[in-house]
Amino acid sequence: MSDTASKIQKQVEEKREDIIEFLREIVAIPSMESQIGKVGERVQAEMKKLGFDEVRFDKMGNTIGRIGNGEKVMVYDSHIDTVGIGDPASWSWDPFEGKIEDGIFYARGTCDEKASTPGMIYGLAIARDLGLLDGWTVYYFGNMEEWCDGIAPNTFVEVDPKVKPDFVVIGEPTKMLTYRGHKGRLEMKVTAKGKSAHAASNHLGDNAIYKLLPVIAGIRDLEPQLGDHEFLGHGKITVSDMHVKTPSINAVPDEAVIFIDRRMTFGETKEGVKKQIEDLIPAEFKDTVKLEELFYDEPSYTGFVFPVDKYFPAWAYDEDHPLVEAGQKARQLVGLPDAPSGKWNFSTNGIYWAGKAGIPSIGFGPGDEETAHTVNDSVSLDDMVKATEFYAILPSLLVG
Repeated sequence: MSDTASKIQKQVEEKREDIIEFLREIVAIPSMESQIGKVGERVQAEMKKLGFDEVRFDKMGNTIGRIGNGEKVMVYDSHIDTVGIGDPASWSWDPFEGKIEDGIFYARGTCDEKASTPGMIYGLAIARDLGLLDGWTVYYFGNMEEWCDGIAPNTFVEVDPKVKPDFVVIGEPTKMLTYRGHKGRLEMKVTAKGKSAHAASNHLGDNAIYKLLPVIAGIRDLEPQLGDHEFLGHGKITVSDMHVKTPSINAVPDEAVIFIDRRMTFGETKEGVKKQIEDLIPAEFKDTVKLEELFYDEPSYTGFVFPVDKYFPAWAYDEDHPLVEAGQKARQLVGLPDAPSGKWNFSTNGIYWAGKAGIPSIGFGPGDEETAHTVNDSVSLDDMVKATEFYAILPSLLVG
């Protein structure tokens, strides 16, 4: 395999400038709020140039590229949507053109996660050219993830192309380490109903905001009581948003809603998590304050709707799982320093691939998740190119 790694490294080095330019071009195309059509077209053009066997959009509007027709199936998953840029004045450079400084490319989506796309696509093409994909069907899956993790792979398996892969590699940033899991999540809301009145006669009303104060305080103080796990870590909870309905700013609000992001570790159940919140609602408010799970049913940019509940299970694989071991071996062969496998702090499409569908999955990608969603969104160009070698050699380590 060392000879194979050398051949891969030579081809990657020859294509280095093409790989970097491809990244710069897809980062320059805004793809916020799940609007990935234009960047998908650019990605598909590159796959066609490299001779993929099938290149198309799926029904949801994600981009699919396929090489081979073998019995073993692998998916390389990289979301090509991004969060927004926030206040444009907070950026010291154009967030889409970006800047390169000391070998680091700063732009929206470089870390999270367009930087894995060039390596995946070029890596698969190189693996094919070196005969490393015999017996495989491999997919590049450029999808929308930011507004609802897991919905895109859910459609991949259950709607289009209706394929359940044997292995998945997730390209979210891992600092060039092999990641093997992360916490799950349950998204909820608590709605309080009150009675409106003029602020000058507030004694005639029933302020919905006040009914939520004990719930908010309880959530603030709840975290030390949450579950813990030696690998995935401690459960987390926060109030992430609040909406109020009121006739005017001079009136008592008759409805208030808080949204809750609850990160779940192993040993915690959806039912138990919901009960923790239910128990925070005072008895005298039980009739007017209600807890609900959130549900995602917004149409994609193509108009496709795939309703899912916003419950995402925790997942992790042991260090001796064959896919994790293959990831570690791939790192070694391409010359990355020895390092233990790790986990993400945030959530990825792995909540469907591994958490719901039980498909063995690992993460590998350039970048550090701590820069994701910030004005310092960035990636090392050397790492971005180096990742191509990992993606190219990995399938050959999973034979048998």
